[in-house]
Amino acid sequence: MKLLLDQNLSFRFLDQLSARFPGSTQTRTAGLDRASDLQVWEYAKQNDLTVVTKDMDFYEIALARGIPPKIVWLRCGNVSNRYLLALLLKEADTIAAFIEEPESICLELP
Repeated sequence: MKLLLDQNLSFRFLDQLSARFPGSTQTRTAGLDRASDLQVWEYAKQNDLTVVTKDMDFYEIALARGIPPKIVWLRCGNVSNRYLLALLLKEADTIAAFIEEPESICLELP
């Protein structure tokens, strides 16, 4: 289970998330810092990654194109990186279970 953190999430999260989600990356570290949402989507699909984002656009792409990739949509508004990382770590089991569900498209976390 690997995650692709969107550009609106810090690459610094990877160290903390790697124990639970080895092989995860972030758009910047994957060379996608200037990529469009569709390019990020295709990269995630080709590399068996689940997109983690605060951006509604990926949810809309998922509705139009289906899965994979799956989307973890962080709907918590303007919060600190500390809060976001804590949320991802706290919900790691929920995220892992969601990834394993064959029919689920998007997991929304408040």
